[in-house]
Parts: sequence; structure tokens; C-alpha cells
Amino acid sequence: MRFSSTGWGYAREINAAVAIVAVGIGWRLLTGSLEADATPPAVTAAQQPGAKPVAIVNGVEITSDRLGEECLGRHGAVVLETLVNRRIIEQACRQQGVDVTPQDVSAEIDAMARRFSVPRDKWMEMIQQERGITPQQYADDIVWPMIALRRLARGAGEPTAEELQEAFENRFGPAVKARIIVSRTRQEAESLRQQALAAPDEFGGLARQHSVDVGSASANGWVQPIRLHSGDPQFDRAAFALEPGRISEVVQVADQFIVIKCEGHLPPAGAKFEEVRTHLAEELRERKSRQSSSDVFRKLQDVTKVENVLNDPARAAANPGVAAIVNGQPIPVEQVQKVCLERHGREVVEVLVTRTLIEQALTKQQQTVSQADLDAEIARAAGQMGFTKPDGAADTAAWLERVTREEKIPLRHYMEDVVWPSVALKKLVGGVPVSQDDLDKAFAATFGPRAKCRIIVLDNQRRAQEVWQLARQNPTPDTIGNLAETYSADPTTRALRGEVPPIQRWGGQPTLEREVFALKPGELSGVVQVADRFMVIYCEGFTAAAKVSFEEARSELYDDIFEKKQRIEMARHFTHLREAATIDNFIAGTSQSPTASRGKGGLGSAGMPSTTLSKTEAADLAKPRTGSRPLPAKAPSSPPSVPNQGVVPASLNAPLPAR
Repeated sequence: MRFSSTGWGYAREINAAVAIVAVGIGWRLLTGSLEADATPPAVTAAQQPGAKPVAIVNGVEITSDRLGEECLGRHGAVVLETLVNRRIIEQACRQQGVDVTPQDVSAEIDAMARRFSVPRDKWMEMIQQERGITPQQYADDIVWPMIALRRLARGAGEPTAEELQEAFENRFGPAVKARIIVSRTRQEAESLRQQALAAPDEFGGLARQHSVDVGSASANGWVQPIRLHSGDPQFDRAAFALEPGRISEVVQVADQFIVIKCEGHLPPAGAKFEEVRTHLAEELRERKSRQSSSDVFRKLQDVTKVENVLNDPARAAANPGVAAIVNGQPIPVEQVQKVCLERHGREVVEVLVTRTLIEQALTKQQQTVSQADLDAEIARAAGQMGFTKPDGAADTAAWLERVTREEKIPLRHYMEDVVWPSVALKKLVGGVPVSQDDLDKAFAATFGPRAKCRIIVLDNQRRAQEVWQLARQNPTPDTIGNLAETYSADPTTRALRGEVPPIQRWGGQPTLEREVFALKPGELSGVVQVADRFMVIYCEGFTAAAKVSFEEARSELYDDIFEKKQRIEMARHFTHLREAATIDNFIAGTSQSPTASRGKGGLGSAGMPSTTLSKTEAADLAKPRTGSRPLPAKAPSSPPSVPNQGVVPASLNAPLPAR
């Protein structure tokens, strides 16, 4: 017997922790509580430049050489592709006498900011937040190639009168309010159309239950108003030919089959063509320019000879230090590595810090991670995700192919960044208890009755009380549906007339569940506050409990709870490792000291109440500390019990200030 454990949601904290660990323990989000500016120690004469530390974790150095190799291995292929594309464009510019200066790039960025009516600094901030790239990367990899290709395309020509008219009709012309049902086969679409013709008022329900387009199905089939020239001409014609309330024939668009119901027609916006002509022409020129630039670049790629050396061992041996050759011109590996460090150094050093912390913890506990452990973890994941062979064994090859393809991550880094940390933390945490209470709650959540409700969600208490007063005058499904459609602050409940998925016990929303399961069918709740929202709930009834005995489900429930609780402990254990560590990250410019260990009752190691410092206070307190250094090698006469690890704050060696 198999059942889905994702539906019951027992202990929301468990699910949150699983999400943290499933992507490699989420180390990019976990930071120490005490950070100050960190300055890398000076390189001594005995040190080589390549061995300069980029981070020190409890006295263990992570060198720039290692960071460079890791950055190149993880991101080299993508960065090299960017450099190759730029080299192709640069060569074409030289051949055709096209020059793009830094001033041209700056002016283009200014023009883009003006186009979106935001200051330049805000525009660059938006780009960095939304695309995850630095201003320099944006200028070099996006704006410069865009200008160069536009100039190589020699202009795309003026938009025609017909193109301008179509753009005007699309933007300001009439539109059709409509719902749709999307099917994968014509036969299914024809069947749904017949059902809709027999009961037009049930069109929204049919869309919600059967449409394969999730966006419109979740909104009872509603789509944005359909405008002329916005997509497939056949679809546009079918929509505009309908009278309100009528249902179309089945329309094929690509490999989908669509049934349309017209809910009304919207008149033109009232804009005058001559008033918007200039703006429309500018948009069309930009669109045609982009298309022309893309065509030019494809042609340049077709006539360019590119040799990828970085990922070919034979070519790499014949061309040492070369990453690629573009029309006979080499791109050095050193250049690729430099760009990788600039763009990805911060994130990769965090990965290395995390691995170092876990390795140190394994050594302390005298634990190791073997290849057999890794293989077992992969097999477990494959089986859990349904990747099995006919004989029931886990199909690890298919699972690895899928995860590396969809996540776009090389196998080596999936193993090092996801599988290895997971296995290591499981060893560090060990087993976790699963109580009978855990099992009882999980069973009730998964197989117990669920409440069918309509909910109106409001964003303030006063409005909630007003709506509740209206609802209690006639508490029926139709009344609640009308009120939800009119007043709900939540778009989903507004579109679905207050309908929500059946609510289970122990689903992670204790306040809501307590109120819902206290209601009788046909009963209206009071105003219920959940977080920052206020809800009016109407109970329509309860589903029957599933006919599954506890003993039938016990084994799978146990396994599921055990794994989730274990992952909670893994996340907590890693947080503890991080907070208890001394970490100098010279790439990020931060220095972290261990947080005070806390005993029972919230007391620190000295028996004093533990305190929480703000970041500003922590930075001020840590100001004198300018970094840390590894401890010197242990003297030969030192007893074995003396550990050779840890760090000495550099400030301890500084001379005392004069009085």
C-alpha cells in the first residue's frame, strides 16, 4: 500500500526543516550571530601568492587556489560560454568597424532607467535583486552585447503602417472576457464541450476539475481579457466571434485543444491612434531590433569556429592554459577562473566553509562517510521519488540523470553539495525518537475527516466584523460565496467564491483547525485572526474518514515522521556547528566568533543570563578584533591531550595602548 504523506502536513516546522536540508542544508542562509570586518593576514615570505587564505574555519585555512579550482569546476562551463559569445561579437565588431565605448553602455543604461521611470541607481538595484548579477556583469554581459549586435544589425527598419495598426488594436482595442478549458486531446475537449453546452453555468467547475492549464483552472477557467493580435489568429477569431454566454467550437493551438466561453465584451480603451503612435513605433523598433540582433548573432555563431578545450582532456593536454579557441584566438583558463571568482567566489567559499565545518565535526566524533553510505542515500532518494526498476529495486541511474538534468547541476557537485552533507549530518545526528503521539496525529491528519469550508479573508478587523455581520444574517453557501467574491482580500478565495481545499487536523495551522473543527455543518464562525489576516469561516460539512486501519499505515507513517524529524535535527545541528565556530571569511569581509554556550534556563557558560546583541552592537564590540590566525604547530613536548586546533585572535598579540 502506498499513500501520499505530503497532504497531511503534520508539524509545519518539520516541512520547513526538510526544505532547508533538501537543498544542501541551506548554508547560504545560515550565518553567525557575531560578525565584524575581517582583514586577511599578511602573506609571509614562506607563503606563495597562490596559497593565500580566503577563509579560516576554526583554524583551518581555505586557500585561494582551492577556491579558484572549485569556482572553475562549478561555474566554468557557463562563464566560458559567456566569454566565447562576447569574443564572437568582438571579432565581428573589429571586422566591421563597430565600436562600443563605456560611454555608450552608460548612456544605454540611463535610457533604460528612463524608459521605466526610475532613477539609474534604483534600476541597477532592481537588476541586481531580480537577476542576481552585479552592475559590472550587467554592463559587460547584457548591455554591451545588446548595443554591439544592434549596430551590427545596421537597424531593423521602421515599423509598417499595418504593424502600427495591429499594435494599436492589441493595446487599446476591444477585448473579450472569457473562461477557457484546455485539454491535451481533441476527444477530451469535445467531451468537455458537450458537458459545458448541457450546463453552461458549470463551465467554471469543469475548468477547475479538468483543464490542464493550471493558471486558468485554479481561477475557474478565467483568463486575462483576450485581445486582437495577442496570439494564435484562429484563437482570437473564435473568441471575438462569440456572443456573451456562448461556447466556442474546439480550437487547436499548437498541441492543445481549447474550449472558450464568452463572458462579455469590453469596449476599446478610447485612446486616439495619433496620440500613441510615437510610443507604439518606439516599442516596435525595439522589438524588431531585438529580433534582428538575434538573427545576426545566430549567423555569427554559424560561421565561427569554436574549440572547447576546457571540457576536453585531450585538447587541454595539447593546449595547456587554454579554455577555448575562437577563430584561432585563445581564451585563457586564467581569464575564465578570474571571472568565475568575481561572480561566484562568495557563494562557493560558503560551500567550502560548510563542508569544512561538517568535516571537522565528523573528525571530532570519529565518524567517516563511505562510498557505500553515499550509494545508500542515493538509492533511498530514488526509491522515495518513485524511481524503481521492475523488480522493485531503486533505479539510481534514472534518478541521477533526472536530478542533474532538471537542477542543471553536475553529478560531482550534486554528490558533494547535496548528498555528502546529508549523509554526514545524519551520522552526526544519529536516530531520533518517534512517539505514539506523533503517529496518532499523523494518522488523523492523513486519513481522518476533513472540514469542507468557505472562507472570507479580510485584511483588517473592522472590515471583517462588517462582513461577518452581513454573513450571519443569512449564513448559506451562496451568501458566503457572494461575500467572498465581493470582499475577500485573498485573490484565490475571491475567485473561487470562498472555496478552499478540505482542511485537515494537525495540518500546521492550529488556530484555524481549532475553529473549523469546533463548527457544525451549516454553522458560521466568529471573526478568526490567523497571523495578520482575519477570517470568516462557514462550515459546509465533513468528509468521511478513509477506510484504512492504523496498523496498515503505521510503517509508512513511522518512516515519514522519522525522516522529517531527523532532518529537523540535522538543520539544528548544523546551525549549532555554525554558531559555535570561529570563521574569518576574507572574501565577504566578515569575522565570526563563537556564540556563548547556553545552559539550562538560558544561562551562559559563566552562569549569567544570555543576551542578544543587535548587529550594530556586535560590530562595535568586535571592532578591535581584526581577524584570526591558525595556532602555531604543537610543540613536540606537548602531551597528546593538547589539541592542535582553534584560533588566536590577532588583537591578543597587539601592544597595550599607552595610559
